[in-house]
Amino acid sequence: MIYLIAALLFAALESLALWKNWKPLEYLAKPAVMIILFIWLFTSVGLSGALFWFGAGILLSLLGDVFLMFSLDRFFLAGLAAFLFAHLAYLVGFNTPLPGISAWGLILAVMVGWGGMRVINRILSSLTGQVQSRLRIPIIIYSMVISLMLLSAMLKLTDLTWSAGASLLVGVGALFFYLSDIVLAWNKFVSPIRNGRIYNIAMYHIGQIAIIAGVILQYSA
Repeated sequence: MIYLIAALLFAALESLALWKNWKPLEYLAKPAVMIILFIWLFTSVGLSGALFWFGAGILLSLLGDVFLMFSLDRFFLAGLAAFLFAHLAYLVGFNTPLPGISAWGLILAVMVGWGGMRVINRILSSLTGQVQSRLRIPIIIYSMVISLMLLSAMLKLTDLTWSAGASLLVGVGALFFYLSDIVLAWNKFVSPIRNGRIYNIAMYHIGQIAIIAGVILQYSA
């Protein structure tokens, strides 16, 4: 419980730092959240099996945080790559072992895919100039991977090997993580959102905390 409280506290401090534009506090609070989550995961359930991939996802997310914290423009591609591999790691973790195919899974896949395509098409249509146009393929690949990560987490809601509380946490967490990336991309490429960076990071941290809390709840049972 102490790790959960600490992660929530530093997440709140990060939002405060962004609101007040306090860079020293941001440099402390933002990476602290993911460091605490990794320590919580490692000390609670270890890093064996599927847990290795969740641990890797945390560390890759931490790397992406550092890139984007120093420069959202200069290190955007580097941050995108780090988070792409973080989502891939979570994707492997959620699919170890591979789940069965169900009608609910197919329906959910259509819903996630349809919604994601509408959003990504709007973002891609806003890319202008030679520099932004180079981001089309990376953004398409990233959107596909994060959609698969969201789908994999949501499918735990009908996975009988997962407890109700754990599956709800990872499902909600993955949704917040997904929405945080949409806010980031929309704010950067489509139209500025008032306090968009704060909303982006707040949803990102809520998502990450919920995912890891759900994984720990599941694997400590």
